[in-house]
Amino acid sequence: MGNLNFLYQLDLPHRAKLVYLYLYERRGKDNTAWPGLNTIASDLSLSRSTVKRAIHDLENAGLVKKELRYRQNGSATSNLYILTCESLQTC
Repeated sequence: MGNLNFLYQLDLPHRAKLVYLYLYERRGKDNTAWPGLNTIASDLSLSRSTVKRAIHDLENAGLVKKELRYRQNGSATSNLYILTCESLQTC
């Protein structure tokens, strides 16, 4: 976890740090993750609203970019979360 030390220095609510760690652990090679809000909430024992606030915090801090995704029929599916290069310190 050495490369995540920056996270502990940031002035973010604990909910945002927890959700960031969750997304970090579930990211793919392209630094994206796509768990549903209900999945994140259930896995972390948080409410869906708390997860939404945490993701908003992470977006405002520039650590995560969120892309809305849709099925071919137009219905919504899980969001795509992109962990930014700045937060990963790898680019």
